[in-house]
Amino acid sequence: MFVTGARSGHGTVTDPALYSPRWSPRGGGRDPEAPLNPKFFRNGIVMLALVVVALAVVVTLVNTSSPQSDVAYTTFLQNVQSGDVKTIVQEGSKLTVTPTEGATYTVIVPGLLANQVLPDITAAAEAGGVTTPTLAAKPPADTSWLGLIITGLLPILIIGGFIFFMMRQAQGTNNQALSFGKSRARMFLGNKTVVTFADVAGVDEAKTELQEVVEFLKYPEKFNSLGARIPRGVLLVGPPGTGKTLMARAVAGEAGVPFFSISGSEFVEMFVGVGASRVRDLFDQAKRNSPCIVFVDEIDAVGRQRGAGLGGSHDEREQTLNQILVEMDGFDTNTNVIVVAATNRPDVLDPALLRPGRFDRQVILDRPDMKGRVAILKVHTKGKPLDKGVEVEGVARQSPGFSGADLANLVNEAAILAARRNKKVIGMSEFQEALERIVAGPERKSRVISAAEKAIIAYHEGGHAVVQRILPKCDPVQKVTIISRGMALGYTMALPSEDRYLQSKTEFEDKIAGLLGGNVAERLIFGDTTTGASNDIEKATDLARRMVTEFGMSDRLGPLSFGKRDELVFLGREIGEQRNYSDEVAKTIDEEVRAIIDHAYERATEVLTKHRDKLTALAEKLVAEETVDSEEFEKLFSDLPPKENTNATRPQVIGPGQPTPAPAPNPQPA
Repeated sequence: MFVTGARSGHGTVTDPALYSPRWSPRGGGRDPEAPLNPKFFRNGIVMLALVVVALAVVVTLVNTSSPQSDVAYTTFLQNVQSGDVKTIVQEGSKLTVTPTEGATYTVIVPGLLANQVLPDITAAAEAGGVTTPTLAAKPPADTSWLGLIITGLLPILIIGGFIFFMMRQAQGTNNQALSFGKSRARMFLGNKTVVTFADVAGVDEAKTELQEVVEFLKYPEKFNSLGARIPRGVLLVGPPGTGKTLMARAVAGEAGVPFFSISGSEFVEMFVGVGASRVRDLFDQAKRNSPCIVFVDEIDAVGRQRGAGLGGSHDEREQTLNQILVEMDGFDTNTNVIVVAATNRPDVLDPALLRPGRFDRQVILDRPDMKGRVAILKVHTKGKPLDKGVEVEGVARQSPGFSGADLANLVNEAAILAARRNKKVIGMSEFQEALERIVAGPERKSRVISAAEKAIIAYHEGGHAVVQRILPKCDPVQKVTIISRGMALGYTMALPSEDRYLQSKTEFEDKIAGLLGGNVAERLIFGDTTTGASNDIEKATDLARRMVTEFGMSDRLGPLSFGKRDELVFLGREIGEQRNYSDEVAKTIDEEVRAIIDHAYERATEVLTKHRDKLTALAEKLVAEETVDSEEFEKLFSDLPPKENTNATRPQVIGPGQPTPAPAPNPQPA
């Protein structure tokens, strides 16, 4: 994809095939509202239940030891004197009285008078001249054991429960300390893995390579009978977002075996030896659950070359790597445990990790081509309501260089836009808008641009579009707009008609001229230039320098490469360039870069001078309508022959002794 445009400040422009869409890293962390350890709640509930039971026993004993009296003792004696009492049953200090008429009631005798009940009743009956009521005695209930529990056993139980609770907490802490060296790999059972090869598209060659792994896990005797040995380690290599983790899960889903997943960074801790312990525990678990797959994501975090980096060696990481090397080399042929790892930096891995017997097979997962993008889009649009006018092939054609994750995000953004617009189906306009949001950023409708600046932006974008339309090696223009997106004040989108893997010198020269078209148009129309072309100039200069120093496209310097880029394994990125050429060669390089830029500038000036009427018409149309699509754009060039796909034709073969042909001239009006 080729996007050029005026920028506010120093933005970034996507280069034709040398630069890919960028994605911001995503981080994560622990949810502060995540539930706490359930053991804490379980122990707390047990202690709370013990306290409640103890309080209930105490309350019951208190109520039992202090019974309530229905009638006072003096009132009871008056009833005896009046002859209203028939029988009396004494149980300690408690009297159950049955009157001659009415219901039975209870009388509590004061403690000092408990042994004087019979004389008191007899005296009261004689005083009233009535018959003494019958008095029966019942032995009191033995509650001494309750007192023993209250005074002795209950405190012991409470203290014992507290000690038990503290010991459980201490035991849990010890278990956490002992589990510090345990593996943190997450195991997924094979019968619950729902990802299969049908969910992975655009990487047919990789699926073919991994099909052998699936067959080995399903039918190991097929290989063992022939003396064959399946690769003990499979290394998935590819750019971010190409589906390395998804492919590993698909292998586990196809084979129907347990799947252990862990990140390379989870092995490394601040304490030396912890990572090696976790490696041993991981492989022990894998052997107990064999046949299975152990997947290590981002293995370059722990598998970097030993002894490299700014600070020299790293004891913890190197011990962890050594343990991985030992465990992988110690596998038996009938263990049925396969290690699958993923990385996008195979150049920094330790050579001992890549030797045969460990990771002896590398599977490349590259960005998908046109056919692969169509297959991936069909997978991600499955089950989504699409409008009848949606062409998956058209979306795939407009997204060259996109990875599988990029395409999944594209479909998701289109669905979100359709929901935001209250639509029931996802239309082609949503896919187009989602594509532009991903490449250039969201529309900035709130940005207020003056009429003068709008005219400058219109001529700037018109210059890009006209030069790219006239020069034969530039990609066809799909859209020109002066609507702000992200850091761009406007942009011109040019898309290749097919996937290309090689680029020629003439193609680079035409694209550099297209990059400079905006600056040339400003100078040609207004006699001045603005900062909007700063990013275009930067990219044009960088591409010209790469033509000279990397691609050997300089006639004066010849097919030589200049400058060696140094990469520190510890940092994992390029930090500088080693200059391996003289000052005289450096001067020649600068002169060649200047010559390429000057030649491209002259070509852009020639094109825009000759087709100034079309530049003016396009700029006026942009000011009026803000956006011009490919159909409206081609109508402005109706007097010119249609733009041909020069990459589809076979290149001209030069015979012996024939001179090199000159570049094709710019097309003239019909």
